[in-house]
Amino acid sequence: MATSSRPANSRLSVDDWVQEGFRVLAEDGLKALTLGRLCTRLVVTKGSFYWHFTDMSAYRAALINTWAAVRDSDRDFFDDLAGEPPRQRLSRMMSALVGPRHWMLERAMREWARSEPAVAAAVRASDRRVIAAVRQAFLDDGFDPEQADIRANATFAAGIGFLHLSGSRPSPQAVGRREKFLEVMLQH
Repeated sequence: MATSSRPANSRLSVDDWVQEGFRVLAEDGLKALTLGRLCTRLVVTKGSFYWHFTDMSAYRAALINTWAAVRDSDRDFFDDLAGEPPRQRLSRMMSALVGPRHWMLERAMREWARSEPAVAAAVRASDRRVIAAVRQAFLDDGFDPEQADIRANATFAAGIGFLHLSGSRPSPQAVGRREKFLEVMLQH
């Protein structure tokens, strides 16, 4: 069944294709990301796809690059949090990174990263930025550099675990568990 909500005579943009690809990845995973499925969902022919992309590899590269740019812009708000108390900053970071806006796509991209080096590189680059921001919050809370490193990596790993344990939808119980986890990690 088609899912397009655009006017019947409008042209698709690269972004339309990319956003639909993200939806397919988030809903059904990498194996479902096929040209036929995309065309059916967007109610277009393959010619529309080839107007924007030379092949599926170019399309997947566009997905990777767009995801990395979106994740980087999402993480830019970390700079805005620098003035907040470390506990509040960590809570807001964790909520944003595993929140409803991203939870399904984040999981899909991490799964894809297991089999695609370019996706793995984009995920690693994004992860390094997150870990650095988390480490800084622990330093700001008074932990020495070694403890801040250990706690930042453990908090990041737990965040990925929370993401994968969230099931098909994030739950209020998951928020409570994340907050209790942060209480433990911030104990001196």
